[in-house]
Amino acid sequence: MNPAGAPPAPASAAPPAATSIVARLTRALILWVGGIWLACILGVAWYVQREIKHYFDSEMRESAHRLIDVAVGQLDLDDLPGPGDPPVIAPPPLIAGDAVVYQLVDTRGRVLMRPQEAPARPFDSALTPGFSTTGPWRIFTVQHPTLPLMLRLAEPLGERRDAVRRVMFGLILPMVAMLPLLAWTLRGIARRQLRTLQRIEAEIGQRGSNDLRSIPLDGLPRELRSMGEHVNHLLARLSHALDVERALSANAAHELRTPLAATRLRLQTALDHTIDRADVQAAVDSLGVLSQRTEKLLQFSRAESSASLSQAPVDLVQLAAVVAQDFWQTDAVRQRLTLDVPDDDLPSALGDFDTLAIALRNLVENALRYSSGRVEIQVVPPCSVRVRDHGPGVPARRLQSMRQRHVRHSEDQVGYGLGLSIVTSIVERHRGRLELVSPLTDGSPGFEARLELPAQPHAPTGA
Repeated sequence: MNPAGAPPAPASAAPPAATSIVARLTRALILWVGGIWLACILGVAWYVQREIKHYFDSEMRESAHRLIDVAVGQLDLDDLPGPGDPPVIAPPPLIAGDAVVYQLVDTRGRVLMRPQEAPARPFDSALTPGFSTTGPWRIFTVQHPTLPLMLRLAEPLGERRDAVRRVMFGLILPMVAMLPLLAWTLRGIARRQLRTLQRIEAEIGQRGSNDLRSIPLDGLPRELRSMGEHVNHLLARLSHALDVERALSANAAHELRTPLAATRLRLQTALDHTIDRADVQAAVDSLGVLSQRTEKLLQFSRAESSASLSQAPVDLVQLAAVVAQDFWQTDAVRQRLTLDVPDDDLPSALGDFDTLAIALRNLVENALRYSSGRVEIQVVPPCSVRVRDHGPGVPARRLQSMRQRHVRHSEDQVGYGLGLSIVTSIVERHRGRLELVSPLTDGSPGFEARLELPAQPHAPTGA
């Protein structure tokens, strides 16, 4: 609560509206391309101005060298103007409008001859050969090769500026006018190139718990194809997880209904009547069956889940010994179960030790429950574990159906409900093979389950 007199807490600001990737990409392209475009315009302007200046200077140099002989020829060298006399006015050019501004001066700078358009006062710049700039004039001075005379050719700087302005206007105006068209083109390109991404977005938006199909990846660029493959991998894992969840629910409903009903019936009978030891024992037995089937369901869930299995070397002799030790804890089973391992060393299998132990334990458990005789665990090279019983066997037509869930060889036996389906799932995830044989290879009655597992590849030896 706010203390008295305290101002009310401000309402949380609404999150800013998200902009589309098309708008972001278009804005970035326009800014970057426009900036580069502007830099190019400035570079072109600098280059054009430099070239125009160089062109005008070259023209002035050539004109001055040609004009000095013409101007000297028009001047009477025997009758040069005195120190106080005005300079000689050169005759007008032959072609109207082709006036040239120049001054023919002596080495002291006194103007000896000039055209009508040239100023009477000497140009205010150093009297040295070459280019100089003073006021509104660009001046080039050239020395006569034999006479103490110099020609100073002048050109108004305004003409150069006008020429640069006309060229730049004609060059920059079309480039600036193209910017809106460039922006419109970039936006269209961004929309067209990102249409594939919008298609993937629509495909992902259609996926849900009832539709976990893979996204089509045809025609996608490399970056989007990689993203699509990751999304498809995630969808496959989600689909597998949902299948496992549905299978677990279905298996629980199927496997736990009967023992739960039997337990409840026995306990209700014991409550309604005088407690009978047989009813209590039957309830305990039902709870044992319920516990056993719950363990089977958990094993099945682990076998079917998408949790990654470790890929480590597995010693099959050690695996068989550990499983046999678990069953040898019971005296009755110790008399029936035997372990047969070869004397020679065997190559290690590649897989998960705990998960393979679950598979082998299910095979041994089913064999002990189904057969009342002797049960053998055999480790056979190169990477095979076999569980054999000497019971009545299974008809050949039913061998394949035994791998399915809730299929039992005999209605009066609990075994072969989930056990072989668990083993099948585990072996397939290890890229192995489960073979069921009945009768035995020597022709005697019985049942044999063979786990064929891939061997660990040998590491290459160094030189």
